[in-house]
Amino acid sequence: MNLQEIMAIIPHRYPFLLVDRILELEPGRRAVGLKNVSANEPYFQGHFPGHPIMPGVLVLEAMAQVGALMILSTEEHRGKLGLFGGADRVRFRRQVLPGDQLRIEVDLVRMRGDLGKGAAKAFVGERLVAQAEITFAVTAP
Repeated sequence: MNLQEIMAIIPHRYPFLLVDRILELEPGRRAVGLKNVSANEPYFQGHFPGHPIMPGVLVLEAMAQVGALMILSTEEHRGKLGLFGGADRVRFRRQVLPGDQLRIEVDLVRMRGDLGKGAAKAFVGERLVAQAEITFAVTAP
């Protein structure tokens, strides 16, 4: 899935669109996405001058966006809005730096009606940089 296809499913736009490509997609089951972390990202100006690090909350948001793409790609939820409901067991294991390519994997754990939970992991290369259980709701826009 390319950038235009991603933007047709979720409403996020630059500078808050944190997914550049979807590599694997099993709608309603699993998604793998990429975020190319550029030195030109606006948050690097202040986080931190002289030592730029991608904020952990944005790594978490990128995981949520890949999860939203997984759920909103189903026929049942097409055209709806995915809302981030919470995160549990969040762990940041390594820094994400300019030039890194963040690979995000999200697997659906459970879905009951319009509420669900996903297991998300983010990697740089083969190294785990973050993981979380993300909770979400699907609603009409």
